[in-house]
Amino acid sequence: MLIALAPAPARTRLRAPYVVAGIAFAGYAAWSLQRLRTFDASGFDLGIFEQAVRSYAHGHWPMSDLLGPGAPTLGDHFHPILALLAPFYLLWPSPGTLLLAQAFLFALSAVPVTRCASQVLGARRGAVVGAGYALSWGLLSAVNFDFHEICFAVPMLAFTAEHLLRERWRAAVWFALPLVLVKEDLPLTLAAVGLVLVINRQRRLGWAVVGFGVATSALLFLVVLPALNPSGAYAHNGGFNPFGGSIVKVSMLLALVTPTAFAALRSPLLLLAVPTLLWRLVSANDRYWGMGYHYSAVLMPIVFIAGVAGARGSRLGRLFPAFALVAGLGSVGLQAAHLTDGLWTPSQRAGIDAVLARIPDGATVLASNRLAPRLTSRCTVLFFDGESPSRPEWVVVAKPETSWPTTLESKASAAAELERTGYVRVDGTDSVVLLHRA
Repeated sequence: MLIALAPAPARTRLRAPYVVAGIAFAGYAAWSLQRLRTFDASGFDLGIFEQAVRSYAHGHWPMSDLLGPGAPTLGDHFHPILALLAPFYLLWPSPGTLLLAQAFLFALSAVPVTRCASQVLGARRGAVVGAGYALSWGLLSAVNFDFHEICFAVPMLAFTAEHLLRERWRAAVWFALPLVLVKEDLPLTLAAVGLVLVINRQRRLGWAVVGFGVATSALLFLVVLPALNPSGAYAHNGGFNPFGGSIVKVSMLLALVTPTAFAALRSPLLLLAVPTLLWRLVSANDRYWGMGYHYSAVLMPIVFIAGVAGARGSRLGRLFPAFALVAGLGSVGLQAAHLTDGLWTPSQRAGIDAVLARIPDGATVLASNRLAPRLTSRCTVLFFDGESPSRPEWVVVAKPETSWPTTLESKASAAAELERTGYVRVDGTDSVVLLHRA
C-alpha cells in the first residue's frame, strides 16, 4: 500500500493541502456563524453541547438541562473529548466557540486528504480532489446542522487513513486511539483499523487493536453509558429495521462512493467505514439511513483516501477529480438551499434579541429550540416543547417555530396555559413572547 510521490513541483505539492484547508475553514466558519446569527442554529443540538462544554469550563461534571434538568451528557453519548474545548470556551463563552472549533477540525481533515491525492494523482488533480472533499455532502450536511462531537473524529480518521496508505502502521494506530473518547460507536472503527493491519500482515498489532476496540465499545454500551444514564439503559437503543428504507439506504451508499468515481471500492481502507454504516443501516431510526444531519461526516475522509488508494495505477485516477468536484458542487447547491435568512427578517431578529436581553444572567429559562443557543452561555436553559412540566422563573417562546418535537398547536396551547396559571407576559413582538412567573 506504500505510495510513491507523484512528479509534481514540491512547493505546489506542499502548499495545496493548506490552501484547501484554509479556504474550507473560512467557508465552514462563515456558514456556521451565519446560521447562528439568523436563529437557524438550535438547542438540539448546539445548545446541548454548549451546556456540556460550559460545565467542563467551570470545573463541573458535564450536564445539559436541555436534555432534562441536570441530565449528565456522558449518559447520553460518551464524548469526554469535549473537555478539550473548555479553555477556548473560557476565552469566548459563546456557542460560536464550538462552531469555530468544528470548522477548524473539518478543515484540518482536508490536509491529509489533499496531500494523499496530490502525491498519487499529481498536484493539480490532488488539489481538485481536496476541493471536492471539502465540499463533500457529508461534511456540508454536518456544518449545516449545528455542532457535534464527531468533528473530532473526522481529522483523526483522515490522518489514520493517510498513515495506513503509507504503511506507517503504528502511527495509524496512535491517531485512531483517541476515537474511544469521541463517541461510543467509534471504538468499533478502531477495531476496523486493526482489521486493515491484519490484512496487511501486521497480525500481532492488528489483532491487539481489534480486541481493544471491540472490548472498549462493549464496555461503553453495556456498562458505562447505562451506569451514567438516569434511566439505567443506553439512551439510543431504538431497535432494528435492517430491511426498511431500502431506496434511501441504497441512494446514500451510491452517493458515498460516487465522488471517488467508485475507486474507493477497490481499496481495503473502505473497511474503516463498515462499522458506522452497519449500525446506521440496521437501525430502526430512519434519520440514520439517508444523507442528512451529521452522521456521514466521519465517512468522508475514509472514502476519499480509499478512493485515492483505489485510483492509484488505474484509469479511475483521471475520473476521480472530476467526479469529486462535480459531486462537491452539487452538494453545495443542495445545502445552500438551507442557508437562508431564517424564519425572521432582520428587524424581527433585532426585536427578538432585545426581548432576550431582558432575561438576567444566571436566570433559569424555559426556551424554544431556536432561541436556546442565544441563552445557553449565560443562563440555565430548559427545553420548551409544549409538554415540559418545568415552571422556571422565565419562559421565552418563539412564534412561529418549527414543530419538532411536538406540534405547533401543542406549543401554542402550552404557552396559553402558562399565561393562565401564574405567568405574566412582560414583553414580546410578533416573533417572540416573554413570560415571567408572577
